[in-house]
Amino acid sequence: MSFSPAAAPVSTPPKWVSWLIALVPLFPPLYLVALGCLGQLRQLPLPARYVLFFFASTQLIAALFTPAPLLSLGLAVGRTLLIFAMIAAGVYLRESSNVRPLLWGQLAVFGTAWAYTLVAQGFGGVQARLGHPYYSVVSLGLVAVTALWLVMFWRGTRVWWRWPAGLLALMTFIAAGSRGPLLALGVGSLAALALGGRQRRWWVLLPAALVLGLAAASNSLQLPLQPLDRLLNDQTSGREYIWKDAVLGWQTSPLGGVGAYQGGPYLTFLFKDGCQLTPTLVRSGVTCPEEISRWSSVWLIAHNAWLHWLLETGLIGVAGLLGVMGYALWRATQIVDPFVLAVLLGFTAMNVVDVVIAVPSQHFAELWWVCVGISLSAGAPAGRLPQEALPGK
Repeated sequence: MSFSPAAAPVSTPPKWVSWLIALVPLFPPLYLVALGCLGQLRQLPLPARYVLFFFASTQLIAALFTPAPLLSLGLAVGRTLLIFAMIAAGVYLRESSNVRPLLWGQLAVFGTAWAYTLVAQGFGGVQARLGHPYYSVVSLGLVAVTALWLVMFWRGTRVWWRWPAGLLALMTFIAAGSRGPLLALGVGSLAALALGGRQRRWWVLLPAALVLGLAAASNSLQLPLQPLDRLLNDQTSGREYIWKDAVLGWQTSPLGGVGAYQGGPYLTFLFKDGCQLTPTLVRSGVTCPEEISRWSSVWLIAHNAWLHWLLETGLIGVAGLLGVMGYALWRATQIVDPFVLAVLLGFTAMNVVDVVIAVPSQHFAELWWVCVGISLSAGAPAGRLPQEALPGK
């Protein structure tokens, strides 16, 4: 892959790159453009490249110990390549400020969620938890969390728009009523506060404190918004059965797991329900098309990232995941970028009760790996876009 001497340094990416990033939340497959940045991995420091080599090796070796080695190897190559593309995009962007355009697409997603829910189901749809045609309730809440972080860490003058943008993100987060994103918001904000440099930004805790305060008031004052009540609910929603299924499934193939994207049938607690669309579509009477139903098990998750990886890649694959995660989190503490710290540590905390680093997703898992790339690129020489990735090339 050749590089253009005239390509713009990543500190000021071309406007078309910013527009592309802004459109990703609305049309997630656009993140596949990051495959054109794979050559940026050569810009990484040698220790980081060793870690990535170890990660890739464990994913591919694990596939050889699965019940269907050839299929698992192909799927492992695809998933690892996509993860590497996201990391490479982070190396190219180098700074979290270059990820900011995501916010505009996320705000459009929030507007779509409110419009669709209110028009199709009225306020009762909001009471049953705000939804979106192709974002799940949990993913909608998590995207609202990342939008709040983008708003809070946005530096510059004339940013009055942060107040309405932050309010829309906060309203979306509350109406989604998902506890996993609340965990991510609290842990990520605390990480940014504690590790984000000498300046203490106590105000970053304001959204989490406000949500907790409203949830507590909802219980005591009986506020008419049911999603708030759910935020302080301590029920596991059946996750303990899913975790048990994941462990039992892993035990059938301890070294290499059952293969990437092949763990669904082993999660019997979820698999028995068949194909499930987003709750918003289900409430609107939309059923799962037959063409999609046969693939419905592919997106079933173990609701714990490490158990999910253990089920799909066994002990070998989990070792690689722990290696790259641990190294990226350590590097993140060195560059003291508050947004990167919030995303990496906040998402890691949420992975205890969900899987928010498995690609492909509606762009939030990809964002995690992009932040991994940003953290690993600290100290690397400035990269440039591949020439063939530029418009007209």
